[in-house]
Amino acid sequence: MAKVEIKFIDDTFNSDFIQVICFKQENKSDIISIQGDCFGQDFVIHLDKSTAIRFAKTLRTEINKIQD
Repeated sequence: MAKVEIKFIDDTFNSDFIQVICFKQENKSDIISIQGDCFGQDFVIHLDKSTAIRFAKTLRTEINKIQD
């Protein structure tokens, strides 16, 4: 299998990015990890499945508000 890393680059600063990874934990629910770099600072946000689904719906709603 190919080793691929997908990063979403910031619109303003090319050095800033986010990426999404799913972690499988033993004896616990899986975690969706959103991590990245913003102004030279690393950050990580962990979401459970239901919160990640809600976040995705909210993101789609905001995208639909954009008028081209």
